[in-house]
Amino acid sequence: MTADAPTAALAPTARRHRRRVLARAVPALLLVALALAGPLLAPHPIDTPVTFPYGGAGGDAPLGGDQLGRDVLSRLLTGGAPLIATALGIALVVTAVATAVGILAVLRPALGRWIERAADLTILLPSVLAIMLVALAWPGGGRLAVAAAATVLGIPYAVRIVAAAAAPVATTGFVEAAAAGGENLWHLTVHEVLPNLRSTLLALFGLRFVEGIYIVSVAAFLQLGPQPPEADWALMIRENAAGITLNPWAVGAPCLAIGLLAISVNLAAEALAPARPTPETPL
Repeated sequence: MTADAPTAALAPTARRHRRRVLARAVPALLLVALALAGPLLAPHPIDTPVTFPYGGAGGDAPLGGDQLGRDVLSRLLTGGAPLIATALGIALVVTAVATAVGILAVLRPALGRWIERAADLTILLPSVLAIMLVALAWPGGGRLAVAAAATVLGIPYAVRIVAAAAAPVATTGFVEAAAAGGENLWHLTVHEVLPNLRSTLLALFGLRFVEGIYIVSVAAFLQLGPQPPEADWALMIRENAAGITLNPWAVGAPCLAIGLLAISVNLAAEALAPARPTPETPL
């Protein structure tokens, strides 16, 4: 009876945590699913004019037309998948590489000092300028060049975050005992340090995803990355900025989609992080 009391007391907390996770994760999943299925739901081809330039909402164009009279809704439904795929790729690669390098820097201090010095030097390079240089020098430029530059430039900053979070874990008794027992680097990384960095890595992934969206959007404004006539939310904003007063949906709809996606992914990553234990009030 007494042994079951703590379990019974924790059950409502666990249920509340699951509900919180679902409430925050479902919007992100729905937005991603809608963006991926968008090309199948688009009522018109993305490159076919259906109204006059910057035509108002109504008729065959529920959100009006863009600068060439193309259906804004069709381009909105089609333009999310490339942006999400690019940001997701950036976030996954940066988080994975930074996790491996950051933990290695902590478990092998001699190597870690060189890693931190290299990261400090790379962080000093202005990211937007570096992306412009890489995108312009890359053969053909385009989305791949922007993604590659964003990935390389995002890793050093992420390495410092992971290393800072892993350092206290690496000095705990169970890690030191495992190292003294002869466990290899792989075991220490995967079984001892990595499970204790879940909150940090989820937060880092969410931030890198939002950063990826931001970088691709900025690149589109600088006429780098996605190019016309490709349908892309960031590209839609740049292309239709001049006609925002004629058809606000041509700019407002992709802006709203990008904002909702970034916020929902961050909320989902925060909700998936382990709940911090709260001390019980003494009797």
